[in-house]
Amino acid sequence: MSTTRKTFLAAAVLGSLATVTTGCAGGSGGPRDTAYVARDVETLYSSAKERLDAGNAKLAAALFDEVERQHPYSPWARRAQLMSAFSYYVARDYTKSIQSAQRFLSIHPGNKDAPYAYYLIALSYYEQISDITRDQKTTELALAALREVERRFPQSEYASDARLKIDLVNDHLAGKEMEIGRFYERSGKWTAAQIRFQNVIDTYQTTSHAPEALYRLTETSLALGIPQEAKKYAAVLGANYPGSKWYEKAYELVQDNAPDTQVAVAK
Repeated sequence: MSTTRKTFLAAAVLGSLATVTTGCAGGSGGPRDTAYVARDVETLYSSAKERLDAGNAKLAAALFDEVERQHPYSPWARRAQLMSAFSYYVARDYTKSIQSAQRFLSIHPGNKDAPYAYYLIALSYYEQISDITRDQKTTELALAALREVERRFPQSEYASDARLKIDLVNDHLAGKEMEIGRFYERSGKWTAAQIRFQNVIDTYQTTSHAPEALYRLTETSLALGIPQEAKKYAAVLGANYPGSKWYEKAYELVQDNAPDTQVAVAK
């Protein structure tokens, strides 16, 4: 995770939760730090924060969890739940980060820190997005979580960042559709390819993949023997992306393969 992102997240969570000024418990950071030893809540919380500040996020998360286990009815338990989620996120244990944030929301759904919890869930999915050659289930979960942040808290700083990431996620999902479509096209499965390219136009038309999708639809229409459809896609491409290389290629493709079918949009 970048230093900028970590700083933003830390400021967000620490700005909304009360800080601790009591003395920090010592220790080497070994297993005994998380063993069950009854400790007063402020010392335990402070010890967890000390580990987080020192860069030992995984141990910090375990200690924040211990705050809730030992002092479940203390106001510190609420703070610790969210700090646990943040610490797991910093440690890149995204599954536990999501679980901790969801637990916080299930117990405190109307809390003032709920926007941050939703945002942290979205980021935890977002950080797990894989390249387009792999399954995109997590990408879809990230998109749903980011939209939830935008829907619930449209005026928040979290929604502003979520909107930027939604655009990136949509572009990523469009890229996956394009990859599958190109595979079908190479295999001569023209109809299957068209379905994928058409989905990019229907669902992800504002992404960077739209021009190529229109060109590929021109290609597959010619391959299927429907030049009028090829002309239509080339015309749409010319109208929306007149200076793109994809329009140049589509224009030439139609002229070479369907000379009697003129593209309406001027080159």
